[in-house]
Amino acid sequence: MSSLKAIIVDDAAPIRLELAHLLNEFPEIDVIGEAGNVDDAIRLIEEKDPDVVFLDIQLKGETGFNLLEKVNLHSEVIFITAYDSYAIRAFEVNALDYLLKPIKKDRLSKTINRLTSGEIEHKRKIPQGRVQYDDVIYCMIDGSLVFIKVALLKCIVAAGKYSFAYYRENRRELVTRTLLGWQAILPEKYFVRIHRSTIINYEFVVKIHKCKNYTHEVYLKGIEKPFTMSRRYAVKLKERLSW
Repeated sequence: MSSLKAIIVDDAAPIRLELAHLLNEFPEIDVIGEAGNVDDAIRLIEEKDPDVVFLDIQLKGETGFNLLEKVNLHSEVIFITAYDSYAIRAFEVNALDYLLKPIKKDRLSKTINRLTSGEIEHKRKIPQGRVQYDDVIYCMIDGSLVFIKVALLKCIVAAGKYSFAYYRENRRELVTRTLLGWQAILPEKYFVRIHRSTIINYEFVVKIHKCKNYTHEVYLKGIEKPFTMSRRYAVKLKERLSW
């Protein structure tokens, strides 16, 4: 097996130097570049097309998550972080790997083994159970890997093997997750299916209009066009909302 091309993104030069030194002892990894900020990291990723990115969560003025939103990244990501319960929860929910500072060689060895064995990719494909409303979900959106805050999800609409996620403002993102996949992980307390092709976050419901054909139109905050709710699913939503 050829070595994996890796870059290190951390705003602390000593951390980059230390990690590069540790990775030098693993012939499976070839460090091909380093960056200390988001802009330099974007240029490096676009130029080098790495297999794995060791990414610090806290960068000067930005975060590692900001980087993921700004670049088309198809490589594995290993997060580097000081202990933060929220971040650790995000990694565990999404079956992602991470390294705590200061980085230990034995822990790094486990990460390298997971990378080379394909364990990380395999674990991501296995449903991790229902997430909490204040969790974040790691998704492939329009070819890029990003975090989505569950509480900001307004609606999910089926699109074959994919789905459209209405997220934040009026944005509609194509996500590589099926509607059934979403239904298996989203918290039932907040998300309800209103049609065979649609799941909504009822906290964003602003109006429900009853139509003549026993269907309903559901209006969500920040989305101009309503979503159709079939008669079959109306009863479930009535259990939570009155209209």
